[in-house]
Amino acid sequence: MSYDSYESPFCTRYSSKEMQYIFSAENKFRTFRRLWIALARAEKALGLNITDEQIEELEKFKDDINFDVAQAREKEVRHDVMSHVYAYGVQAPKAKPIIHLGATSCYVGDNTDIIVMKQGLELIRDKLVTVIKALADFSFKYKDMPCLAYTHLQPAQPTTVGKRATLWINELMLDLDELDFRIKGLKLLGQKGTTGTQASFKELFGDEADEKTPKLEKMIANEMGFDETYPVSGQTYSRKVDANICCTLAGIAESAMKFANDLRILANFKEMEEPFEEHQIGSSAMPYKRNPMRSERICAIARYVITNSLSPAFTAGTQWFERTLDDSANKRIAVSEAFLGVDAILNIYINVTAGLVVYPKMIRRRLMNELPFMATENIMMAAVKNGGDRQELHERIRVHSVAAAKKVKEEGGENDLLERIAADSAFLLEKDEISSLLSPESFVGRAPQQTEEYLQNVVYPRIKPYIDAGKIKKDEGLSV
Repeated sequence: MSYDSYESPFCTRYSSKEMQYIFSAENKFRTFRRLWIALARAEKALGLNITDEQIEELEKFKDDINFDVAQAREKEVRHDVMSHVYAYGVQAPKAKPIIHLGATSCYVGDNTDIIVMKQGLELIRDKLVTVIKALADFSFKYKDMPCLAYTHLQPAQPTTVGKRATLWINELMLDLDELDFRIKGLKLLGQKGTTGTQASFKELFGDEADEKTPKLEKMIANEMGFDETYPVSGQTYSRKVDANICCTLAGIAESAMKFANDLRILANFKEMEEPFEEHQIGSSAMPYKRNPMRSERICAIARYVITNSLSPAFTAGTQWFERTLDDSANKRIAVSEAFLGVDAILNIYINVTAGLVVYPKMIRRRLMNELPFMATENIMMAAVKNGGDRQELHERIRVHSVAAAKKVKEEGGENDLLERIAADSAFLLEKDEISSLLSPESFVGRAPQQTEEYLQNVVYPRIKPYIDAGKIKKDEGLSV
């Protein structure tokens, strides 16, 4: 690690080695070479004067990138693609004349970007599914545990701990659908030429260009693991592809931020917490603190990813005619950091969901403090059955509720609503009769059933193929 120059925190603190490799120079330029081999192989098959010996030589050095030669050449010619054409030719002198034949820089640059983004999306999908499974297991375990629900962050009709978790899962399931859509929709640029007209192949194939050029693109796409190329383009693929993918990544960040914010509030309520390690320090000044630093970190990085998604959108909107180069420098930063950011978020999300802490007694206590207010309609109905006057009882409950709330808020006392009602002869109810009406399980509606139905009918079937394929990731912990 260097201490005298800037290094991205994504690399030193947050993102996984897997994602860092996907966006590494080694992966990029190895992909360049695979694309040059695919081009040469297709051109040979379609009748151009390329030999098996030349292709074998290209294959021999496809993973052995001579970066020093390329870097020295780039200082001289100021062109990264041609520098690597040169470096490859130094290693493969017999193949040198046919490397990059008929191609433009975007043949390797843009096709590589598509391939790299696909690799990144597939890794993110694996991690997203891992989080979904962890939350699904958690949701099923706690599907019957009543807890306070909140609207406007004020106590509302109870739900269950498991049902609340389905809300987090549901947003991730929407993200999974969006990810699948983006992955399935990706196409290679193919070989379109300087302005998208494939003019160079008119020269190479002559009168057979109309027949052979589409075949060439199909052969390259298939070798690189794609079914199709984009049917039309300028020099580059549409930068809306980048914008759409970064929007999808921002959607995952949104879902993670919502979960993390909920967990931060629940930690304040002392109902749930993220994992807290034995020697972890919450505060340099307050040794007793257990700050939700993982959830706070999710929120921090999510905010960056969401705002970063505007950059590719502006880039897409400012591409003039067949292309302008103001996309390149922006794209190198904005697209890669969107992937590194969401990877970092999901690494933390996996870590948190692997060790969520629940405090059932505190959940029960907070619920029972509010339940008397929510149970007043049930109490009123029981009193009417015993001969009470519904209208009179309604007014008495209103008065008692205001008085009990005043005692809690202004005097710091306990909620004594039940005692007030039991002491009121108009209700014709003993305190034990009233207490029997306050079973929390009676106030959660179909939350347990909804949770089980959703998990069994929607979530587990959707993620089963990934589980069966061994795509679930391990919790690697946090680097810091």
